[in-house]
Amino acid sequence: MRVGLLVVALALTGCRAGHQAITQDELVGRTQSMMDAIVPGNKGPWQENLAGDVIYFDEKGRLHDKTSLVNDVSPMPTGYSGAIKVVRPKSHIEGDVAILSYDMDETETIFGQDLKARYHSTDTWRFRNGKWQIVAGQVLRYYEDPAMGPVDVKKFPDYVGTYELAPNVTRQISLEGGKLYSRREERPKEELLPETGDLYFRKGVEGRILFRRGEDGKVEALVDRRNNEDVVWKKK
Repeated sequence: MRVGLLVVALALTGCRAGHQAITQDELVGRTQSMMDAIVPGNKGPWQENLAGDVIYFDEKGRLHDKTSLVNDVSPMPTGYSGAIKVVRPKSHIEGDVAILSYDMDETETIFGQDLKARYHSTDTWRFRNGKWQIVAGQVLRYYEDPAMGPVDVKKFPDYVGTYELAPNVTRQISLEGGKLYSRREERPKEELLPETGDLYFRKGVEGRILFRRGEDGKVEALVDRRNNEDVVWKKK
């Protein structure tokens, strides 16, 4: 019995010995090579580092298998250029599984106009068949405030007043020191920043505030637009 247990233990040890360890720096290096391949449309690093059975959600929420994700890598159009830098990595590596979580800082130039975006990604790597490959991944895009448009203070008085969502559920729009504010009941007030026309946003808050006008041109409602769905507050 002891001899049998010893044989099993040696066999398991041999399996572990065949396991190829990987470091966070190596994972980051492989990931960076994939990001560097996007602009020229080089499919090679993606083909090499993605497992055949990978499941991957991109920043648009699309589910990819290996074929669709590799095919999604194509050269940027003429007049477009850019780069993606892998930054702030964190990892958990244990046995034949490695999880790498990191930010991606993207810069893009479109015919001389510079754009920036930030993403967060988490990839799960696994050592199988003699190689480390990604078996699952998910990318999320960080929310960024829109660019401010010109301030038209002449419109501000049109918005001031009380807006009602339901009986006894109201929010106040006020004008203080030349700035426009929104406040719901006992919550702190929030400055409304102009984007365009009657469309406003709040700093660090995803969504828009749209002041809707009636046929007479007067503001009749405040539309709290969230993820392209509207919550309408009627002006009292």
